Amino acid sequence: MEGVNAPSCGPAGERGSESVRVRILVIALAGIGDCLIATPLIHELRLQYPEAALEALVFWPGSRDLLEGNPHLNTIHQKNLVQEGYLRSVRYLLGLRRRRYDLSINAHPQGRIHYRLAAGLIQAKRRLSHRYEKYTWLDRWLVTRTLPQDYSVHSIENNRRLLTLLDLEPRLARPEMEIYLSAEDLSWAEEFARRHNLGGRVCLGVHVGSGGTKNLKFKRWPLGHYMELLAELMRRHPELAVLLFGGPEEEEAHREILARPVTSRAITVPSRTLKQAAALMKHCRAFLSVDTALMHVAAAMKVPRQVVIEAPTLNPTNLPWNNGCRVVRNPMVNGRNLEYYRYDGGPIRGTPEHLAACMASVTVTEVLRAVEEAIP
Repeated sequence: MEGVNAPSCGPAGERGSESVRVRILVIALAGIGDCLIATPLIHELRLQYPEAALEALVFWPGSRDLLEGNPHLNTIHQKNLVQEGYLRSVRYLLGLRRRRYDLSINAHPQGRIHYRLAAGLIQAKRRLSHRYEKYTWLDRWLVTRTLPQDYSVHSIENNRRLLTLLDLEPRLARPEMEIYLSAEDLSWAEEFARRHNLGGRVCLGVHVGSGGTKNLKFKRWPLGHYMELLAELMRRHPELAVLLFGGPEEEEAHREILARPVTSRAITVPSRTLKQAAALMKHCRAFLSVDTALMHVAAAMKVPRQVVIEAPTLNPTNLPWNNGCRVVRNPMVNGRNLEYYRYDGGPIRGTPEHLAACMASVTVTEVLRAVEEAIP
């Protein structure tokens, strides 16, 4: 779902006052994509508590960017608690405690105990979370009620099930990830499309990166594979527009792609915000990536075709939501995704050499076939 000209947040990320009966905090301190996955829960809570002060606590500036303009939120709190350090982080969370929340909800997936520790320090009267593999006696103090997570269903459904802890029935008939685009976001994308003559052309969005925390860089498909794939696509489809999405982490990879004559026609997307990138995705016919935040943004924008290269971290909880996708299977993973990666706070299991070989085992030929099916 997307909206235009939604109410914007004030200088401190807080909308104007309203009649407050309860104060609710959605804690979404994990990845940017996980924060986007929490937006159906935010919408559901607004329907259930129309007069509440509904707030969100996020870790990444990109998460705040995606939530800006969301009409269901009154306040967005963003703080990189790792950069702040232990003492300043505790002081910040105790400051939130003074807001006297009636309810806090840790959105799925947030497996590390640090996320429940944040909820414990904020000390809402009721504190809800899922129960993860490393659940201990300490969790029973940090949160007041829990529900087992379920790897067989999407994180959106895991979040939806938390309503049972509040004795509530869902009101959203069809939950969707929500990004509310501003007129400026849409204008930026239209100008970019005009400048690069994208009108009437088939556009393929590509994200060659992945998350950089823990060892998540090892779920990237090899850059050499991407370059071989793009070279063949451009040879076969001269009018295809390849848009390279990403942030500062992908700049070096983009330079390598553009430095090769056979792939120099690719177009980098210098978006300043994720919402600008989201607006430009409305021009894409297809989107190619591993499971990343931009994969979820493409799903939220309903890019007609998504091609997802299977990494060890992919499982039913984090597939593109309500947006048919083609998963190019990884022969080395071979259905053993949860043996590689679980929401227990740990990294992807395996040596760097093994994980590199794992991602390299997905061939250019297989991905090429999937992309060509997506851009007829």
